[in-house]
Amino acid sequence: TSQTVTPAWAAGPAPAEAQARLPQAEGQNPGHEDRRGPLRPQSLIPTRARWQGRDLARGFQVVDGILLLGTAAIAPGLGLADWSLAASGLIGASVVFSLMAFGVYRFGRREGLAFHLARLCGAAMAGVAVGGVALVALPGPAGLEGVSYWVATALVGLVLAHSLWWLMVRRGRRSGRLTPNIVVVGATGAADRFISLALQTREVNILGVFDDRAARRPATLQGVPVLGNTQALMGHRIMPYVDKVVVSVPSAARARISQLMTGLRLLPNEVALLVDGTDAATEAEAIERLADVPLQHVSGTVTRSGAALAKRVQDIVVGTLALALSAPIMLGVAIAVALDSPGPILFRQKRHGFNNEEIVVWKFRSMRVETTDARASRQVKVGDDRVTRVGRIIRRTSLDELPQILNVLSGEMSLVGPRPHAVGMMTGNVESSRLVAEYAHRHRMKPGMTGWAAIQGSRGPVDTAELVRRRVELDVEYIQRQSFWLDLYIMLMTLPCLLGDTKTAR
Repeated sequence: TSQTVTPAWAAGPAPAEAQARLPQAEGQNPGHEDRRGPLRPQSLIPTRARWQGRDLARGFQVVDGILLLGTAAIAPGLGLADWSLAASGLIGASVVFSLMAFGVYRFGRREGLAFHLARLCGAAMAGVAVGGVALVALPGPAGLEGVSYWVATALVGLVLAHSLWWLMVRRGRRSGRLTPNIVVVGATGAADRFISLALQTREVNILGVFDDRAARRPATLQGVPVLGNTQALMGHRIMPYVDKVVVSVPSAARARISQLMTGLRLLPNEVALLVDGTDAATEAEAIERLADVPLQHVSGTVTRSGAALAKRVQDIVVGTLALALSAPIMLGVAIAVALDSPGPILFRQKRHGFNNEEIVVWKFRSMRVETTDARASRQVKVGDDRVTRVGRIIRRTSLDELPQILNVLSGEMSLVGPRPHAVGMMTGNVESSRLVAEYAHRHRMKPGMTGWAAIQGSRGPVDTAELVRRRVELDVEYIQRQSFWLDLYIMLMTLPCLLGDTKTAR
């Protein structure tokens, strides 16, 4: 159930001004905010733009399967006749499963190209040997010559493909798109050993450490900067780039563990627990599990990777079609805005995106230039004197939101999701994000042009605490239920709901 937040450190993302003052904020170490440390990548990439290793590995597997069938189609004496199609399909599947069993798709960081290709060839030949039973079970017109030609051709194709995969993975890790970004809570012995292992393997990027023990808090932990306490963590500007928060606390401090996990659940980031003080074998296994991240287990919500891919494809296909169909309308709106009042046609505003990332959202300008409010410190009301004549029309019909299709195609937004709120948006005299403990949960998915809350009546301004709570409840409900078909339903229901709503201020 939603509740008003009382602890300051659990208040969600800090306003932009507070974030700008972070180096001097209480609980932080001045001078360490900009220290990179030995495990921070050259450039930080938002989590929404990072590659999901499991999806990448699955893509490699699919391409390998297609390659095996394709080479069978051109092998002399095979030509994918009924017999050869069945046999090559069975052998091809056996080869792919063999590559998986031999860990070929792991692409270990310290695995050189020559070693990877040697492992590939060995695993492929093992798969051919196991799958060769198909040649006995399915006798046919093709001879050993045709099969041998196919195997040789397929092997060459796999070597070329995996050379490309290896280079792609290497480049992804160098750019920071594949290596998980982690922050550690608790400067404990286990955290120190975890950082030591990370320095050896380079399988994770540790961006910083947070610790509440002000009197005993070090400036760095093996060179990794200590950026402050948990209060600083909750609104820190580095969090949109963090895949996982690793909590390291003594096993005897059960009350502290419970307090930390309760507070950190308000973050949209994934949280993992590394208990200090257990037996050495258990601790070593836990550290290895966190640090030795193979390609197919890159940090993130792996159970929803298929849904995320389907949602992105949906955004690109439907978004491209929507952009083509709405282009004449957008041109007409642009002309009307330009003729109605002086000033730019488009209005840009910083809003919260996935994982609390600040994104720039585009709209057609609907207010007079001198009264525009980029911070949403005063939400729009019915008859608002800041809105222009054309602005009233395009806000009523939501035509002012059409430029956000570009945000969707760029990957910053989705067609369906929680509506993005302005950074520092105020509800009365209080920042909206501080009214509901679960407010940041709505950032566990990309913001959308429309959403479940919009078709359930929660549209327009949220100028009371109750309206904020209702919006957050509906957004969290959508995130829990999200599916391809639910998104289609919401898209279809958006226009009727907008046209039927004549009371909401927009």
